[in-house]
Amino acid sequence: MDTYSHVARLTTIRTILVVAAVMDWHLEQLDVNNAFLHGDLQEEVHMSLPPGITTVKSNQVCKLTKALYGLKQANKQWYDKLSSFLYNINFVQSRADNSLFIRKSETSFIALLIYVDDILNAGNDIKDIDIVKNSLNFVFKIKDLGIKFFLGLEIARTRKGIHICQRKYVLNILTDAGMFGAKPANTPMAQKNDKLFDQSLPVHNITLYRRIIGRLLYLVNTRPDISFSIQFLSQFVQAPSKLHYQAVQRILRYIKSSPAQGIFFPKSTDIQLKGFSDPDWASCITSRRSTTGFCIFLGDSLISWKTKKQSTISRSFFEAEYRALATTCCEIQWLVYLLEDLCIKANNVASLFCDNQSTRHMAHNNGFHERTKHLDIDCHVVREKLQHGLFHLLPISSQEQPADIVIKSLNYAVFHKLVTKLGVLNIHSPT
Repeated sequence: MDTYSHVARLTTIRTILVVAAVMDWHLEQLDVNNAFLHGDLQEEVHMSLPPGITTVKSNQVCKLTKALYGLKQANKQWYDKLSSFLYNINFVQSRADNSLFIRKSETSFIALLIYVDDILNAGNDIKDIDIVKNSLNFVFKIKDLGIKFFLGLEIARTRKGIHICQRKYVLNILTDAGMFGAKPANTPMAQKNDKLFDQSLPVHNITLYRRIIGRLLYLVNTRPDISFSIQFLSQFVQAPSKLHYQAVQRILRYIKSSPAQGIFFPKSTDIQLKGFSDPDWASCITSRRSTTGFCIFLGDSLISWKTKKQSTISRSFFEAEYRALATTCCEIQWLVYLLEDLCIKANNVASLFCDNQSTRHMAHNNGFHERTKHLDIDCHVVREKLQHGLFHLLPISSQEQPADIVIKSLNYAVFHKLVTKLGVLNIHSPT
């Protein structure tokens, strides 16, 4: 029995918004009324009688012919019903994201991105879009919600581009945590965090800590500037101390300084993927594992970033750098597939920037020796994609590396310099 529900990747959503801004596509959100009730059950399911219904026999039950809300299969059956309908009206499923359906002709292109019962509709032909909406409304009964909000993301579109933020979500977090009147902070985390690894400290309120961290994790989708801080503190959800809670409060004070801060996707930009990869070697004091970080831009628009602890210990900075490079390489390959499905042709080959000279030389060198024999798979991945022309591996100075913001705590000057480079801004600010 399949019980999962298809949800779109947030990176796919950001990519579609960037393409829509550059290509001047029409955007809108569609909501399906009572979506799960449209699903057809494939197996026999019974339920107890609802309150208020009396029968002669006490052991009678209801046999379901349609899915209901709360039923484990409801999500999957709804997706199957919707995807079957889209196939019938000539949509095809994207190979990069199973929640993305596209339909193209010589003059028009339409993309439907599904997140359970919310649909992001994008395309270049308003007449064709209206035909698709009428077809969906005839079968499922939909509501056209415009494009002000989508999955909690506040979307503001102007002639200069598209800005996404989560202002209302931030204010709700601050209110629920009792931090609405707190003093704002300049950075999300202090530079020195060695004390946070001390496991002898008394445990704080675990439920409260987990709830705040869980809510902040979703905020990272529009706030790459807090990506490292949240990743770092999420390691201690099992037994957080008072110091960990104080660190979370500092993040709350930081987002309180600019609740409407988000990512801006400019309209006037080129269509080229640019990736920046960097690790923080042996940054975890307890496990000595390194942290992988990358930022990937489409033109001047940031569409993908990640902060993640590496699965194995790297014996040198070179190893950590190469593993981070392989992870970034795979993400670029996936984004290339996604852009192809969106019928977007890049102006140039993707660029991947790395600030370590040894790593760049090793990527171009086909030989294996003592330093790389245990990195066989990562080496093959990077070299194969490099030789096939997926990207150009280029140098960048450590001072200009924007990926630093997602792998370590930085001082005020460097932090805000990199925030600007990421295209993170507050459109509600008078400056």
